[in-house]
Amino acid sequence: MAKTQHFSDRPRILVVGGGYAGLYVAHRLQRKVRDHGGIVTLVDPVPYMTYQPFLPEVAAGSIEPRHAIVSHRRHLRKTELISGKVTSVDHAARTASIEPMDGGEAFDLAYTEIVMTAGSITRTFPIDGLKDEGIGMKSIEEAVAVRDGLLERIETASTMEKGPERDRALTFVLVGGGYAGIETMTELEDAARDAVKANPRLSRSDLRFVVIEAMGRIMPELTEDQAKWVEKHLADRDIELLLNTSLDSATGGRLKLINMPDKTPADEFETDTLIWTAGVQANPVNRSTDFPIDDRGRLRATAELQISGDDGPIAHAWTAGDIAAIPDLTGGGVGGFCVPNAQHAVRQAKLLAANVLAAAFGEGEVKEYRHHNLGAVAGLGQYKGVANILGFGLKGLPAWLAHRGYHGLSMPMYERKARVLADWSMGFLFGRDLVPLTYLQEPTFQFREAATPPKKKDKVGAGKASA
Repeated sequence: MAKTQHFSDRPRILVVGGGYAGLYVAHRLQRKVRDHGGIVTLVDPVPYMTYQPFLPEVAAGSIEPRHAIVSHRRHLRKTELISGKVTSVDHAARTASIEPMDGGEAFDLAYTEIVMTAGSITRTFPIDGLKDEGIGMKSIEEAVAVRDGLLERIETASTMEKGPERDRALTFVLVGGGYAGIETMTELEDAARDAVKANPRLSRSDLRFVVIEAMGRIMPELTEDQAKWVEKHLADRDIELLLNTSLDSATGGRLKLINMPDKTPADEFETDTLIWTAGVQANPVNRSTDFPIDDRGRLRATAELQISGDDGPIAHAWTAGDIAAIPDLTGGGVGGFCVPNAQHAVRQAKLLAANVLAAAFGEGEVKEYRHHNLGAVAGLGQYKGVANILGFGLKGLPAWLAHRGYHGLSMPMYERKARVLADWSMGFLFGRDLVPLTYLQEPTFQFREAATPPKKKDKVGAGKASA
């Protein structure tokens, strides 16, 4: 039985998840809810929001990792913050069960209004070896690990003799040909190209980059012609693109591929770097609530961003972002729903905050969410990009400038924008930062090595009988 614990006796608006939507909802509500005698409480396992469109540039050394995140403590100073994970919600009783991240005892938290914005997690499949050999690209920690892993493999392989072991170290594989995957692989290839220029023992021809995509095309947000241009762009950079191909096994780093859809064997090779960006799914906390969900595990919702059941909207329950199936009233969404991206999440959050104030305190009126997609922009490495903005296609440098301009403006909070702009300026002047933090994943290694007494050497002739 969870222990009931009171953080505040004031009427509480509970925000579950501090990503795009949760951060903006809490930021817009915190002052006004306090003025009405209530409190906004945000629960998240980590104390920051990650701006995920910048993860490829973090992995490539173009943006300092901490500059791609937004501190909850710094920007939600009037919000009650809890470092923990919501494990279940009983809306009938208006309580949520929370597990603290410090391993303490779980407790129940009462609320008057709840905002479900827990976002999405990486979608994986039961592929042998994937859990042990793969890494995602959805968190800042993963992006840093990919960056350091890429640079470490290049540096280590430069001292190896030519052969299968070196080939394995210099083979970098990514599964998933969507925006996240293509941006990640092209940024990494750019970084690796710079890294081998500084290492006389290697050249770009020693490196192998492979993108595996189960569908017949990449980047579905682009037009067919633009997607074909990106495919040619990848080929020109010696990035292998395997379409209609799926990963069947990754045991021990040995990848076995199959052709789609007949599942016949395809290529087989080894790698030390396997990155997975093949989709996302709604946070599974949805299944531990008494809220209705759809067949994809998303919260059912109205255009007013209220959680909804068969009998209509559920009072005092709101949602936005990747966790929810929000109707796309413009008709442009897949299946009639808003696609899971930052563009929708941020705009939904701003309207959600206004709707909560209208419903709870009579400030204005509850409105429907309606946003015409402006298009999509993608960076393909330094000075290279592709974009589809209001139906107008861009390629190369103009698209790259549009990409940086859009995401620079979309990065939450002015101090974060300034830090990212400073990173870009320093990169323009001095190049990207390609220094790997060798022991970041094992920070006590050097201390343990220093604290371990050296082995005693046997004396010459010791133990031998005298002549």
